[in-house]
Amino acid sequence: MNSSNAPIEVFADIGCPFAYIGIKRLAEYRDRLERNDRPIRVRAWPLEVVNNKPWDREFVAEEIAVIRAAVAPDLFTNFDANVFPTSFMPALVLAAAANRVSDQIGETVSLELRTLLFENGADLGDVEVLRSVADRFGVAFNPDDTTEVLADHGEGMSRGVIGSPHFFTSTGSWFCPALTVGRDEQGELQVTANPEGFERFVEECFA
Repeated sequence: MNSSNAPIEVFADIGCPFAYIGIKRLAEYRDRLERNDRPIRVRAWPLEVVNNKPWDREFVAEEIAVIRAAVAPDLFTNFDANVFPTSFMPALVLAAAANRVSDQIGETVSLELRTLLFENGADLGDVEVLRSVADRFGVAFNPDDTTEVLADHGEGMSRGVIGSPHFFTSTGSWFCPALTVGRDEQGELQVTANPEGFERFVEECFA
């Protein structure tokens, strides 16, 4: 496979709202160009491993409130913090298993899991919810086998991943290219769109 149609890789966690926006915006841009020869291969960057602690659903709910107000009022429409898991390891295992089937199935399952979580209010901590996704897309997975997820994490560390989402193209890498994220002097989260950075990113992706 040559560099012009190699997969665009991204290391990300399923529970990361910034990754959801970045992957979704990239897929939408790619589809408008009718460049389905460039699949998005979503690799695991398990933040509960990176941070050595479970997910904090209240913190994520605060992030999403800021994101919706600032840059994405059309997204996170039925997000339900009450069913937001403290661990996404089984969901990441499913996404990794889908990548083994094909790039297309891997991308589709990764996007489907995020849509279920952020738009449908589904509980991705429920293994039966994950099994229904696996069955729908013909993916066999063992939710307890984290080997590939941890291998992705190890590879991401060796490649210099600094957070979720971190994209890799054939010529470079980009951390969270669709958004600028930071905190003000009072420590309040600030999120703004980064159209110039995103445009440079997609130009590199589809040059």
